[in-house]
Amino acid sequence: MRVEIWSDIACPWCYVGKARFEKALAAFPHRDDVEVVHRSFELDPGRAKGDVQPVLTMLTKKYGMSEAQAEAGEDNLGAQAGAEGLPYRTRGRDHGNTFDMHRLLHFAKEQGKQDELLGLLYKANFAEERSVFTEGDERLVELAGQAGLDPEAARKVLADPTAYADEVRADEREAAQLGANGVPFFVLDRAYGISGAQPAEVFTRALTQAWEARSPLTVLGQDDADTCGPDGCAVPQK
Repeated sequence: MRVEIWSDIACPWCYVGKARFEKALAAFPHRDDVEVVHRSFELDPGRAKGDVQPVLTMLTKKYGMSEAQAEAGEDNLGAQAGAEGLPYRTRGRDHGNTFDMHRLLHFAKEQGKQDELLGLLYKANFAEERSVFTEGDERLVELAGQAGLDPEAARKVLADPTAYADEVRADEREAAQLGANGVPFFVLDRAYGISGAQPAEVFTRALTQAWEARSPLTVLGQDDADTCGPDGCAVPQK
């Protein structure tokens, strides 16, 4: 069974939702038969690469909140993250363009390191004092190395603005086709969709339902027909 997760590194609910989903998956009896694929989704695709501002400033401008409301929202998110065992800085974080991070995640996917890099990007953005937006490509190269990727190869990806750009855009188009207008968005076997950072119990029920709904293979033909097996092919006797 395949689970696809559309998310953005700048999305705090994606950070929390990933932890809740993983809690459910860890307890799922068929977890070893579940493939998890992370898909790209930008919350702020029109933002220029160098346009970085404090999260609280972004919230007040984008959503018309007062500073007190923005702070209360961050405090709530900090509590939600803490309940999942996640560190979360409620003050002093930055917000910026995440396109290069998504390109690097597609590169990491080819190397089998996508989940590792995503986890490090989330931690860097939501828990660490250093900004993933103001230190340039070298910060992302550093995180790529921590994820087990070749730093020089990661640096080359980031230096080429076309590298994996089509893959990011394809993910975003697919999200729109599936009706996802927010993240996190989870799709199980292209049959069930879950929107938002739902409690782990919701993911548990969804995994169970999706697994049980999988169509069993229907075999057509005689059971005694000639076949080739692990011991080779039987030779007809004349």
